[in-house]
Amino acid sequence: MQTAPLSVSESGITLPLLMLAEVQDSLLVATHDLGRLDDLLQHASDNLMKKFDGAMQALGHIAAHNMHGVRPVRDDLYTAVTELQFQDMASQLIVHTTKVLRHCADRLAVESMRDAEEDSDVMPFVQSFPERPNPVTQSEMDGGSMELF
Repeated sequence: MQTAPLSVSESGITLPLLMLAEVQDSLLVATHDLGRLDDLLQHASDNLMKKFDGAMQALGHIAAHNMHGVRPVRDDLYTAVTELQFQDMASQLIVHTTKVLRHCADRLAVESMRDAEEDSDVMPFVQSFPERPNPVTQSEMDGGSMELF
């Protein structure tokens, strides 16, 4: 593997090819880990929704005998379901961050290949940088309110 310094950008910064490869690999590992985190959040959210649905059905059967004691529990469950919207916001942030990291990894590859193979006409695909700096702007959830983004 080549270890001679290579120019990374027009700014004149030079880094060894091995270091560029290690940084690119680290970025790709981070994108993979973010994907796994997104899957875990989705799985947990799906399981919580099933449990909440089961609890609501059970409360429906109990409510026929004791409506007064059931209402506070039912209200708490509705609030908890609203809080699950964090999973959707977290997924959007994960997808956005994954795109940013992937773009950086692709750019490193392009720049290192450009310097290593000056005569090559082949230009690898570079994932575009996300247009919006932050896809999720909401920082808190209140029952009964919704902020569209």
